[in-house]
Amino acid sequence: MFRRSSLAGSLSAAVFGVWLSAFAAAAPSASPVGTWLTESGHGVVQIAECGDVLCGRIVGIDRDPGSPMPTDVNGRPQCGLTIISNEKPDADGTWLGEVTNPRDGATYQAKLWVDGSGNLHLRGFLGIPLLGSTQIWRPFTGRLTAECGLA
Repeated sequence: MFRRSSLAGSLSAAVFGVWLSAFAAAAPSASPVGTWLTESGHGVVQIAECGDVLCGRIVGIDRDPGSPMPTDVNGRPQCGLTIISNEKPDADGTWLGEVTNPRDGATYQAKLWVDGSGNLHLRGFLGIPLLGSTQIWRPFTGRLTAECGLA
């Protein structure tokens, strides 16, 4: 019985340590306002002030010339679609709000922060951040076409 407790305690400490280090590294160095290339490299999202919160909308989609604009779950064009909403500053210096997957309409809580290298971290989760997934977006330095394409 003592061994089981010791193992459970060690496992709990290890999980807590991983969680703590993930958020210690999350200490923000800049605002997430800007234009970001998504982790896949196929989309560009612009994060801006929307009143007293931040929001992000799709402003670029990598697609072949002449191919149709991808649509969301409701059939609306993805270009211009707001996918990040209601981001408010959190006590730890990050931003907390929501992110919506345009393909299926699922909405998740989202924590945003910019790391020391200038990359945006977007952690989508349900309930607690520990049970989520993080994408790293890079600043977008390319050009966009009038048709919401990447030049």
